[in-house]
Amino acid sequence: MDRDITHDSIYNTVDRDDFDALIEVERYADRSDAFDSIISATVDHFWDPGDPRYIDFQQPFDMKEQTIMPREFAPELHSAVADKLTEEQQIRLANQNTRFIMSSILHGEQGAMSLSASLCQIMRDPGAQEYAANQTREEARHVNAYSRYIESRWGTPIQVGSTLRGLMNEIVKSPHVYKKLVGMQMLIEGLAMGAFATIFRETHDPLLRRTTQLVMSDEAFHHKFGKIWADKTVPKLTEEEHVQVEDWAARCFTHLLENLINSEQKQEIYKEFDLEWEWVRAAVMEAFSDADRREDMQQSTNIFRVLIKTLLKAGIITDRTKPVYANWVDMDELRKEDDEVVGSDLAEATVDELREINKGRQKMVRMLTSA
Repeated sequence: MDRDITHDSIYNTVDRDDFDALIEVERYADRSDAFDSIISATVDHFWDPGDPRYIDFQQPFDMKEQTIMPREFAPELHSAVADKLTEEQQIRLANQNTRFIMSSILHGEQGAMSLSASLCQIMRDPGAQEYAANQTREEARHVNAYSRYIESRWGTPIQVGSTLRGLMNEIVKSPHVYKKLVGMQMLIEGLAMGAFATIFRETHDPLLRRTTQLVMSDEAFHHKFGKIWADKTVPKLTEEEHVQVEDWAARCFTHLLENLINSEQKQEIYKEFDLEWEWVRAAVMEAFSDADRREDMQQSTNIFRVLIKTLLKAGIITDRTKPVYANWVDMDELRKEDDEVVGSDLAEATVDELREINKGRQKMVRMLTSA
């Protein structure tokens, strides 16, 4: 029987439709300070996708001649698929593959925005509620930024794949805080931070690098919200509750690993090249074995490695489910690594840059209002 798990009053909830519970007089003073430092830091990493002082979406990129991401990020081009395509088509397929990745990120940001908004409806603690409202605002600008980026390069995004759609529907609609926080702040945000770090390091497109850099400056703070939940909740779980959280996380991980970048999810892309997705899947599977996937997961920014590390450091993985993950990474090696989330050093440097831009912005506002 699935039930909610709350061991700290800051994560207490009310029914989504019980607005009266949120206007009880005594609730307003019953505020935790656990999230105040994250809330206060919001001003330091403010940025505006519509302001060229932060990012200019008019930057050109010739996608007919160059791939946005290196070709190795299009597994199809390292299989029999490449033999059926001209050089021009190979470049286009690589960029369409990046379009799929960026569309998935855009849909993920929409999911994060909707989930954060849903937390505003159910969190009883005013501090937790304010944090969720702040994150909603920041996720909204990510939706704005990636929408602008995709429009500048392809015009429109690609439909969300069924795997990501299903998980986001489950966690956004769930009344259970543990599913929302483990699902979004740890699983999906963990995937995203790994993806962002890789994109920032590898992309050939300066505009995508800048967009990703700015988004990471926010996401590093969002990850902390899930870590606070884990620190305050996981050590207090009963054995039954831990099994409930652990099994759900393992199920989600396995489903994401097996289906997130499966050829079936990219059928829309293959149609324009007259490729049957089943044939593409077979060709890619022939070219890439499980051993190849394990080797890929040795990279510190591999999205699934980052996800496993996030769950492990949160104390969610025990010997019960360790084999699910140990099949892909060295768990003992992962345990010895520090708790630093991938990309946090870049996020910190970006925050320093944003403080300087925001000083000039605030100075300009004061000059205009005093004129």
